Amino acid sequence: MELNGEIESSLSRTNDAAAEKDPRVGLIYDARMCGHHALDDDDHPESPARIRVIWEILNSSGIANRCVILDAKDAEDNQLALVHTKNHINLIKNISSGNSDSKLIRIAAQYNSVYFNQGSSEAAYLAAGSVIEVAEKVAKGELDSGFAIVRPPGHHAEESRPMGFCLYSNVAVATRFLLNERSELGIGKILIVDWDVHHGNGTQNTFYNDPRVLFFSVHRYNNGDFYPGGNGGSHIMTGKGEGAGYNINVPWENGGCRDADYLAVWDHVLIPVAKQFNPDLIFISAGFDAAVGDPLGGCSVTPYGYSVMLDKLMGFAGGKIVMALEGGYDLNSLAKSAKACVEVLLHDKPVIRSLNVYPFESTWRVIQMVRKELSKYWPILAAELPEQLISQASPFVVSSSDSEGEHENDSINESEEVQTIEDIIQPFTNLKVTGDCQDSTTASPSWRSELSKIYVWYATYGSNMNLSRFRCYIEYLKFRCTVSDVDSFVSGKYRVNPPCKEYANTLVKGLVQGKQLSEEEASAYIKEASTKPL
Repeated sequence: MELNGEIESSLSRTNDAAAEKDPRVGLIYDARMCGHHALDDDDHPESPARIRVIWEILNSSGIANRCVILDAKDAEDNQLALVHTKNHINLIKNISSGNSDSKLIRIAAQYNSVYFNQGSSEAAYLAAGSVIEVAEKVAKGELDSGFAIVRPPGHHAEESRPMGFCLYSNVAVATRFLLNERSELGIGKILIVDWDVHHGNGTQNTFYNDPRVLFFSVHRYNNGDFYPGGNGGSHIMTGKGEGAGYNINVPWENGGCRDADYLAVWDHVLIPVAKQFNPDLIFISAGFDAAVGDPLGGCSVTPYGYSVMLDKLMGFAGGKIVMALEGGYDLNSLAKSAKACVEVLLHDKPVIRSLNVYPFESTWRVIQMVRKELSKYWPILAAELPEQLISQASPFVVSSSDSEGEHENDSINESEEVQTIEDIIQPFTNLKVTGDCQDSTTASPSWRSELSKIYVWYATYGSNMNLSRFRCYIEYLKFRCTVSDVDSFVSGKYRVNPPCKEYANTLVKGLVQGKQLSEEEASAYIKEASTKPL
């Protein structure tokens, strides 16, 4: 496939580069950001462990020692006001002051997928301030690039409300700060690449009419039904007024997208436009929830895939790239993917691998829609893609197992559609496991928490999921528990954990749109299923 040659070209650095002095890559991590955690959900996916595992792998691998470690800084209210309203700033500033846990839970319930605790205010100020700190030093030339390992994430936060695990819009605040407050640094045009699996609605809305910012988001859309929902992530949302053409959405029609799909978008949408835009600095809203195994994303991007996406951007803006952590909820994939990206910032040469699969047919369809919509603003996209290229499409879903970043691809036939709820449940009742889990750290009652992934798995795919794909995931889960765990689960000793409110709502939507049950039947089914052994 033509794609492989382009990858090899982009990764053509010589081994001599390793002998040269490392570039100045800044890292920010502060354990105080771990103080933000959910009060009523110990298994909440946006947990403190997310930044801990990244920091641990960077240190244990020796990578952190090659970087410039920066101190985290609080954002200032006047900096936050570049994006957020006074009421929003006051809410986040004061949320952790004197409110009881029960009151914090009640306040958070007023917003979409948000939680608060006594550590939320401090963490939010540190997250936004740390992205500003890295960005300013890169813009000044004191650093070549940097990675702000921060939480809570930011790209869903709107001007006047938090949402989607996000309290302040970290990247948007840092972008406005450079453009509006530090214009003397010569940063006049900024490219924001949001590769989080969810659409960056907050960032988009901040810069929708601003031609100084090219916002690019590739995300699951599923006809507007994937979080954050609505038509904001549609390919027809291209900007307004002077910002027309400077907002690019690449909306996946389905889950399961892999390295080949993302790299096709890079080669045929992002890179051509970035060449014409010629940014002075690049922000990456680095969500890793499109990664293999992520319980919310349902896609299969590997650490290698992320490293190539980043590598393809390194030639722009003189390498001035600021990464800010957004999502990513499978701790193993999150850590490995972040590590692979920091290695690219350090100019390490990734191991070249061939892509054994082509992009999905739906990927080429989306790419062509996006190119057509944007061609009036970016003539370089007007040309039709060669039939020989787009005919190289995969009708298969790939199941990947990760071992030190290596992935073996197994094709699964897409034609076997799920017909009934019984089809979904049946694989559980037939589980047979021989031998204990090879890795004891992932065994025992964690099996029960794995069931939350099952809820999300089906809700995410809806009618697009098939029985073969689901059974493949069950096969993966077999090796995450002991025989005793499975027996205890099947017998009812271990009960099914009911999903949290957000997961339950998503599941209901998936069941209804998958034409499995009515909304009332789906709600009743979830409630009943959580009280019975399978």
